[in-house]
Amino acid sequence: MSYRIIPRLDIKGPNLVKGIHLEGLRVLGKPWDFAMKYYQDGADELIYVDVVASLYGRNSLKEFITKTAEQVFIPFTVVGGVRTIEDIADILQAGADKVGINTAGINNPDLLEQGAKTFGSQCIVCSIEAKRVDDNYLCFTDNGREWTGKNVYDWAREAVDRGVGEILLTSIDFEGTGRGFDLELTQKVADMVPVPVVACGGCGQPEHLVQAVCDGHADAISCASIFHYTYLAEQVDLNEFTSEGNIEFIKQYKSGQNFLAGRMARLTIPDVKRVLRDAGYQCRA
Repeated sequence: MSYRIIPRLDIKGPNLVKGIHLEGLRVLGKPWDFAMKYYQDGADELIYVDVVASLYGRNSLKEFITKTAEQVFIPFTVVGGVRTIEDIADILQAGADKVGINTAGINNPDLLEQGAKTFGSQCIVCSIEAKRVDDNYLCFTDNGREWTGKNVYDWAREAVDRGVGEILLTSIDFEGTGRGFDLELTQKVADMVPVPVVACGGCGQPEHLVQAVCDGHADAISCASIFHYTYLAEQVDLNEFTSEGNIEFIKQYKSGQNFLAGRMARLTIPDVKRVLRDAGYQCRA
């Protein structure tokens, strides 16, 4: 099989943002600049997450989705703010290839089933935000803010039974830390469901990529920090987007003063694919 590399772009209003454990969101720049960079570098797909969509009860990325569909010719998934069949239709009609559903799916599991029957399983992604609580992995919603009480493994099985074609599995515990993927979580979900599982959260070094597919059995790898910070460190002039918000974190990272600077390797998408191919895993050139 060919393993997919999928940059994840968390978007809040006009900004690309990044947090740690899905919290403390920091402005990194303009999402379109990053999306185009990753497309040109050979990303297999993109994932856009509207991180405040559930808070405001709507997805606000329609204009961005349309622009992407017109200029970026790889599949992309949109996550956030989907509550009804009409919401799914709107996002797909704007140009997205897949729609990721988290909060509304847990509150109304029939939505997953209806979406799969109406638009096809290949269009419906179950987005799972997982956190370890004692000895259990539990589902969270609203960008990791709300506890649901649902067990991740039970919910993954139910979501697939209801027709979803893919699972986007984000580890809240590892997300943004550069410590590597939660391999126990990823491996168990990947082995129990017959649909592709996209591992997300924690990639910081080349070996983490290999571990995700070798030990975690992931079908695809979604990364954010490792790509965003490489782009920032090597190519972005901070003066170009000082109006976008607080960029003190970025300045610290570029100067090597931030704790992530030593933990996060600088890897581009071609670098990542080379690492996987060198380890014997096929991916698109």
